Amino acid sequence: MQNNNSSSSPSMVRHAVFMMAGTLISRVLGLAREVMVAALFGASRAMDAFNIAYTLSNLARQLLAEGALSAAFVPVFSQALTKSREKALALARGTMTVLMCATLFVVGLGIAGAPALVKFMAPGFDDANSVLAVGLTRWMFPFLIFISLEALTMGALNSLGSFFVPALSPALSNLVFIITAPFFAARFGVYGLALSVLCGGFAHFMTQWLYGFRMKAVLYPVRPDMRDPDLKRIMKLFLPYAAGLSLNQINPVISRMLGSFLQEGSISVLNYSNRILQLPLGLFVIAISQAVLPQLARAKDDDEFIATLRQAVRFALFVVLPASLGVMEISREFVHLVFVRGEFGAWAWDATTTTLAYSMLGLPGMACSTVVMRALYALSMPRQAFRVTLFSVISTALFSLILVYPMGYNGLALAPGIAFTLSGMLGLRYVRKKLGRPLGIITSRFFWDYLSALAVMDASIMLYRFLMPYNPAWQLGLRCVWMLGVIVLAAGVYSAVTLLMKYEEWGLLRQAFTKK
Repeated sequence: MQNNNSSSSPSMVRHAVFMMAGTLISRVLGLAREVMVAALFGASRAMDAFNIAYTLSNLARQLLAEGALSAAFVPVFSQALTKSREKALALARGTMTVLMCATLFVVGLGIAGAPALVKFMAPGFDDANSVLAVGLTRWMFPFLIFISLEALTMGALNSLGSFFVPALSPALSNLVFIITAPFFAARFGVYGLALSVLCGGFAHFMTQWLYGFRMKAVLYPVRPDMRDPDLKRIMKLFLPYAAGLSLNQINPVISRMLGSFLQEGSISVLNYSNRILQLPLGLFVIAISQAVLPQLARAKDDDEFIATLRQAVRFALFVVLPASLGVMEISREFVHLVFVRGEFGAWAWDATTTTLAYSMLGLPGMACSTVVMRALYALSMPRQAFRVTLFSVISTALFSLILVYPMGYNGLALAPGIAFTLSGMLGLRYVRKKLGRPLGIITSRFFWDYLSALAVMDASIMLYRFLMPYNPAWQLGLRCVWMLGVIVLAAGVYSAVTLLMKYEEWGLLRQAFTKK
């Protein structure tokens, strides 16, 4: 495959790899956290209530912190850094003050409006479960304060060239949760999980804030200069991005709403499969999109912008496609190894397996859509970003309603992936129109080359499963060896085939660690 990369692409890949390394640790601990929770509470109505409450607090987090804030702050801060580091840090500190005021206001609204929020998200809950979900929501909403400040700090550190520690800090959050949850759950039941979430969020923020001392970029609230044109620009971009991302947060609400009408435990199995999905999604997709945003914002011209975007999308697909196919092939064995213990029974095993397989079908589309949205943010195209998000929400709702009747919770797992794939295509169309030239991201040769590599990898997995079938009765150590074997085999075969076919992503990886 032809190598046609810009000078910024190796830097983007290097940053992405550092983020993947840090994210891998935190995601593995996050999965361990879910394993522990599954053993404690299984797929029950209590866990359904907790997941509804956690989703509500997480919606606000993704909207304010990881969504609109990153989209508006990182491009402006990255450009300000090229002029003056001190002025850029002053901008970040003023932004922190504005953010703290906004999050305190939202937390107050969330606590006061918890009954209405739970009623809207889970209309199928009975009175007892609604009361439980309301109480959990009120306990967890202050989580937004810690995680919003963490997102601002992470955006600043990423723009300053630090990616590993910001990606690693969620590991401490998960570790705190794992340590405290059994103790809190024994004393307070499912409410103990809410306390552990708060403790983990505080640890998450403090890790990155303290690291700011080493980077000589400590953020603290100061009186913002409302006449600062950069701050005005952030606030101007924040509102339309928040409006668009508020629509995007409807997607998980749709599955929870419809899932509340399905059989008991449906919301829980969707959450468990989503937790496994979050491992490759966070490890690869979020890492690449976080790394590419500052690079796109600092692109010197359209040619460099297009080259960086092309490499970001292709690199994301390079790692996401085999991960998606591999997890689909071994979904039943993987779910058994990770979750089947304690209160997690046969029905939960079967249901989580199928929802995981359908979810993984949409992972490549999610990868493309996430990177393309960063391109829209870097180009300061809030209207187009809003339209793409609106299209994604409408598509998710339509496909969920169409698929939930014949497929049940499996339809709810499949619908978002279809919607994200279509919205990613729409986003690419807006970028192409803005730049006035073809992007050349997905070519016929690119498609067939990847199809060939994936076919060989898939054949190796099927042969492995045929020759050495997984036995649920094996001891844990032997099951782990089996899982490690199939992962190493698939990764080795895919790497060998793509190396022989001279995929340009290998060249980018070499350049990323041989050039400064």
